[in-house]
Amino acid sequence: MTTPASITPSIIETLYEDALLLADEARASFDLDDSYGSGGEEASVARVAMSCEALRTTTRMMHAIAWLLNQKAFFAGEISEFQLRQHGRLPPAQPQPAQEELDLLPPYISDLVDRSIQFYARVERLDRAWRQRFELQPAAVRRLRERLGYAFGR
Repeated sequence: MTTPASITPSIIETLYEDALLLADEARASFDLDDSYGSGGEEASVARVAMSCEALRTTTRMMHAIAWLLNQKAFFAGEISEFQLRQHGRLPPAQPQPAQEELDLLPPYISDLVDRSIQFYARVERLDRAWRQRFELQPAAVRRLRERLGYAFGR
């Protein structure tokens, strides 16, 4: 029987480096973008959308980085598995940004927001699998067959 997959220090280190790069890119992009000037109401709405996405993106990345740092501490022997399971939870993902808000942002900012969402989803899947101890879940087809068998009195 094969051993289930697990998280390794190299996986965590690679994700950590990716997270730092993405967080730094987000910081630089949101700090430097001042393309709205002092226009009218539309520019004001765009600035609010930019501020909201800056906060969401940096929060998303800081949560991912905190989760990765907890994993690194576990692998370094600084915290126990019990402590990691108790206090190293990844917060739930934030709501998806509204498309009309994303449309107000420059394309490179929208791309950055999307990449941060995808990165967080990767970490979220890894956290979920780790919490379930990488146990394989029953296949959807098998569950469907079981339900059909019960429905037809098999």
